Amino acid sequence: MGALGIGIIGCGNISAAYLKLLPRFAGLEVRAVADINADAARGRGQEFGIPALSTDDLLTSDGIDIVVNLTVPEAHYRVSRQILDAGKHVYTEKPLTMTLEEGLALQRLATERNLRIGSAPDTFLGGVHQQARACIDGGLIGEVVAGTAHFMNRGMENWHPNPDFFFLPGGGPILDMGPYYITNLIQLIGPIKRVVALATATFPTRTIGTDGSRKGEVIPVKTPTNIHALLEFTSGATITLSASWDICAHRHSSMELYGTEGTLFVPDPNFFGGSLDHAGRNGRTATVENWAHPFGMPNEPHSKLGTLANYRSAGIADMALAITEKRPHRCSLEMALHAVDAVSSILRSAHENAWIELSTDCRRPEPLNAEAAQAFLA
Repeated sequence: MGALGIGIIGCGNISAAYLKLLPRFAGLEVRAVADINADAARGRGQEFGIPALSTDDLLTSDGIDIVVNLTVPEAHYRVSRQILDAGKHVYTEKPLTMTLEEGLALQRLATERNLRIGSAPDTFLGGVHQQARACIDGGLIGEVVAGTAHFMNRGMENWHPNPDFFFLPGGGPILDMGPYYITNLIQLIGPIKRVVALATATFPTRTIGTDGSRKGEVIPVKTPTNIHALLEFTSGATITLSASWDICAHRHSSMELYGTEGTLFVPDPNFFGGSLDHAGRNGRTATVENWAHPFGMPNEPHSKLGTLANYRSAGIADMALAITEKRPHRCSLEMALHAVDAVSSILRSAHENAWIELSTDCRRPEPLNAEAAQAFLA
């Protein structure tokens, strides 16, 4: 079977990363881009030498098999539904949808039409996170009983040129960044049973600080920006999750998992690589020797963080291969639904001041070893 044709709807900031990285993967060929703003589509198309079409023309193109939905979160459901109605597979940026009800509606439609839905994040396929999975599955820290996960800084207005939607309903740190942390926790220790949370919005407005025509513009805040949650997993593990855009600085690790036999210090799940540290029962910490995993190898310079491992689109490559091999894909609809259920339940818990039982379930995705990951690459 030849390469599957990829179309992209949504030509904002994140589209450049996908267009740059998709050609690194085997079995994929980007054949068109589209955007509600025709100028944005033409600009991206010219930048990467790819035809820019209208959304309707892209959806009716016989050469497109999978459509990548990179629109703003509030449009995810509507656009993903259009893609399914056109008879094409969907891979969407996170979150899958803004509500669980929308996600379940997409699931029903995809099942009826025998189509796939995949969803970011795919960073959990990174070498260091797959190594953490192997350490846990191999019993290095015993049974995971507790843990912490922290994503906290001063917010998107400090770097994003158009941060408005991040501070509106459907945005906020728990919907924007929470899926990275929750998805990685699911793949490491399994599904979530129930949650409880507190949430506030410290500042009623934000001022855009990024250089550009909008620098200094004041925008409203209409969603919680400071969320602290407790997650109880089906396994019995309890994890504290903090997601905030109201914090100047902190000294918390990105993720720590505490087991009956030791502790695992997992790097930021927003990235594919990093350093994995372990402490045994004696409390002494040492760095775990990195795997020679293709998705952990530094490959992209970063202005502040040095050279990073960036394999965004690995989830699309896995889904494309899974379609041809007739097997489940790792960035599954079920896991994305469970993550939406978790983040929406966290916000609901904070609003209702109550524990919320999740109504969905999912399996941990299959691990991705180095040999399997290598097969994804062109």
